[in-house]
Amino acid sequence: MNQAESERLASYIEVLGYKPAKVIDEADLIVVNSCVVRQSAENRVINKLNSIKPLKKLRPGVRLAVTGCLVDSQVEQLAEAFPHVDYFFKAGDRPGWLENDGQWPVLPERPGPCAYVVIMQGCDNFCSYCIVPYRRGRQRSRPVREIVAEVRELIGRGVKEVTLLGQNVDSYGYDLPDKPDLAGLLSELNDIDGLLRIRFLTSHPKDMTSRLIDAVGSLDKVCEQINVPCQAGSNDILTAMRRGYSAERYRELIGEIRGKIDGVALSTDVIVGFPSETDSQFQETEDLLAELKFDTVHVAAYSVRPGTLAARKFDDNIALDEKKRRLARVETLQENVAAEINAQLFGKEVEVLIEGKKRDKWYGRTRTGKLVFFSGNGNRPGQLVNARVDRTTPWSLQGSIKSNDGE
Repeated sequence: MNQAESERLASYIEVLGYKPAKVIDEADLIVVNSCVVRQSAENRVINKLNSIKPLKKLRPGVRLAVTGCLVDSQVEQLAEAFPHVDYFFKAGDRPGWLENDGQWPVLPERPGPCAYVVIMQGCDNFCSYCIVPYRRGRQRSRPVREIVAEVRELIGRGVKEVTLLGQNVDSYGYDLPDKPDLAGLLSELNDIDGLLRIRFLTSHPKDMTSRLIDAVGSLDKVCEQINVPCQAGSNDILTAMRRGYSAERYRELIGEIRGKIDGVALSTDVIVGFPSETDSQFQETEDLLAELKFDTVHVAAYSVRPGTLAARKFDDNIALDEKKRRLARVETLQENVAAEINAQLFGKEVEVLIEGKKRDKWYGRTRTGKLVFFSGNGNRPGQLVNARVDRTTPWSLQGSIKSNDGE
């Protein structure tokens, strides 16, 4: 979400005549797009703002703006804490201190073959640990026709793959008068000529429907890759998190997805060290991950987000060392699982959409989101190629080109 907003904001600023500065010391305008989903992320934002202070003193004419999830309704408090910041504006908002007669948001002027498309803002779930609804507000979906028009425009600029973004894409459209849903939107986008692949992030288990699963399984451009955050394997912890489902229901959902979508790759999110999480409750999470065997697990240690229900209701009573121990156990487990899953692709042919080149290697992803590196001449971003997998690791694949299929 932040990357998509940064790309559009950069294009909007370029329309006004600005050009990217090579280094921050040469900039006349600096925009910091903040993420504060975890305390470590917020700390990085604060450190970045503090590091810009000397530049503002040296060159008082430099304008500094801050957007993203750090900016909430308490702008006065932010202004007191960071007096060297000239402007604050909320995530996804048009920066009113800049004038532009063009449309907002402006699409990226130089998109690569893969682009993010924001289909909604905010969230209505209010999970007890999450700051998003307080910073980005309640759910606001964009109309289907507006999203389709944006994707068509991106295709015209060379984009081949789009990833639909929302804090909870499974609830897309519930707030619109005609009540569209994500399955219907995927179907509309699937008919666009020139579009090769469609992905979406992030899902919520309690809102994922059989209709959506059927759509992923039947629509040829929708990739066989779904992120389904479980967050915990203990029902008591899930209740404290206000997730709205049980571990048993989560297992049933994963079973339905795998039963309807051949070769699907699944990823999940996990929080360890939630307040009062016991060893046995953490073990339930570890057991769930070992049982379901995800392609990717994003794991984070719980951190207090002031203003959330969990911050008001629970003491952060799990020691940091214990959180780190549990996090390391999940990472070790997942490294072994991912190695096992990826090893099954050794010697097989996979379809790769080329995204770019790093050093002497081209890279791209399979339909299931596996990162593949390979050598070869005559390739270009946006091209589909078939690659044979010659080496696997838990994190990526090394391959060689078997044949080029053009576009």
